[in-house]
Amino acid sequence: MPSPRDYGPWSVSSTPLEPPTLGRPAPPRERSDAARNRRRILDAAAWLFAEHGVDAVSLDAVAAEAGVGKGTVFRRFGDKSGLAAALLDERERELQEAMLAGPPPLGPGAGPAARVVAFVRAYLDYVLGAPELVRMSETASSGARFRLGAFGFWHTHLRILLERAGHPPARAVVLAHALLGPLAAEHLLAQLDAGVSREQLIDGLARHAELVACDSSACDMSQR
Repeated sequence: MPSPRDYGPWSVSSTPLEPPTLGRPAPPRERSDAARNRRRILDAAAWLFAEHGVDAVSLDAVAAEAGVGKGTVFRRFGDKSGLAAALLDERERELQEAMLAGPPPLGPGAGPAARVVAFVRAYLDYVLGAPELVRMSETASSGARFRLGAFGFWHTHLRILLERAGHPPARAVVLAHALLGPLAAEHLLAQLDAGVSREQLIDGLARHAELVACDSSACDMSQR
């Protein structure tokens, strides 16, 4: 039976992703009425955020659109950042699954530097697919981005790959942060607002990731 180490870091996001075939019990099922309310709230929030922008939508508006009381929204999600995190959860899990068990170069089977670059490209697709939602989840309070369980997952994934690319462990920790820093939604939105195109942004940050992952002192470029 494979060990957890074979699958890389485990997800610690709001809906944890565990390696397959480990025989762990499934979480208890949600009550059908609670599940229906949750889906209605998330669908309402997704529509309102897309239609009016995240900043312009209140919890009252989400509750009214979903046909539930504001208290139901508050108890389930807390605030708009909680709604944002829940809306992002499904897309986040898809990315994590591709990292753990998808085809290379994002998944196992490619060299570590190639996987770092593939992660940066895939993560940018994830963020730029819903940048305002990601920004809200990352900036709800001071340091919120670094307290997200998913951030720890992304960092651990990069740190492991950087170590495999030849970087010493202490340097890999710092470089993983250096790669994730420019991928913050607020930073990406500021560049887009300044006139940088999506393609320029992705290509530039992917090139930066390649240089960080496989500099001349860390690994052979032919092993990317």
